[in-house]
Amino acid sequence: MTNEWCGWREATERALYGPENGFYTRPGGPGPAGHFRTSVHVSPLYAGAVAGLLCRVDAALGHPDELALVDVGAGRGELLTGVLAVLPAEVSARLRPYAVERAARPQGLDPRIDWRGELPAPASVTGLLFANEWLDNVPVEVVETDGDGVPRRVLVRGDGTERLGEPVTGADAEWLDRWWAPPLAPAATGGAAPGLRAEIGRPRDEAWAQAVRTLRAGLAVAADYAHQRGDRPLFGTLTGFRDGREVPPVPDGSCDITAHVALDACAGPSAELLTQRAALHALGVDGRRPPLAMAATDPSGYVRALSAAGAAAELTDPAGLGGFGWLLEPVGGACAGLLKEWDA
Repeated sequence: MTNEWCGWREATERALYGPENGFYTRPGGPGPAGHFRTSVHVSPLYAGAVAGLLCRVDAALGHPDELALVDVGAGRGELLTGVLAVLPAEVSARLRPYAVERAARPQGLDPRIDWRGELPAPASVTGLLFANEWLDNVPVEVVETDGDGVPRRVLVRGDGTERLGEPVTGADAEWLDRWWAPPLAPAATGGAAPGLRAEIGRPRDEAWAQAVRTLRAGLAVAADYAHQRGDRPLFGTLTGFRDGREVPPVPDGSCDITAHVALDACAGPSAELLTQRAALHALGVDGRRPPLAMAATDPSGYVRALSAAGAAAELTDPAGLGGFGWLLEPVGGACAGLLKEWDA
């Protein structure tokens, strides 16, 4: 914790990933699952859906000798562990699983998993890159309009106290004008309203482009809290999480600091944007209840099916996890056809 003023990008980087007291990197910390539930933690159905997607990618690529699954922002390896548990043996035998995570490798993790702090080299792997709730933790600058409607960088101290800094200029201003307009664009009165806030997602655009470049061929997917240009929030989305509850974002290492992702800004020209609900439905995750008659003929099966339906409903709820955005970006021509299955 420091009393020095700095932008939210620097403060978040230190608070989340500092070597001694970073929320995600401190030795012995519980990891994301200790503070909030992602789709991975809700149900094994999510890992099963990713495994199904990996098999589709494998088939589209012609079953390469080595198939990669790159889990970016791997937490404690929960997603990879779940995928390995359900993957068909024929695919598993050729799989090289990568966990990209800045925290230390957890004890007891499957030895097949290649745990690393950085992405693989550009164009070095063939397969599926999957980033579940990674981009929302890539630190970004926060801006706010002053009394004259001028967007200024928000400065913050370690205790969460804020003040306005210099006007936004250069590449950040260009990104803001292109991707966050119209909320912060000059209004008919000659300026934007004071007190409007935005997060400048340019570092996330760059991080995603770097992640996609690791693929020689295959499909890159980002699943995250998201909004699009026509529906940006007027006051931004910066917030904190601790012990399962939303809390004020204080950059002292005591809480997760996150903001929704402008996935449309990250997307390349061949990418497609879907809701998680649509993507999981296409991958066979269905929240419909089993027929009641099954309770009489197969009571234990009915209970299992009912539990799975409840988990599927949570994963696909349009007002919750189902409203997440999925960004799908093919690399090479083989996986472009996969997107056509989800045009609806």
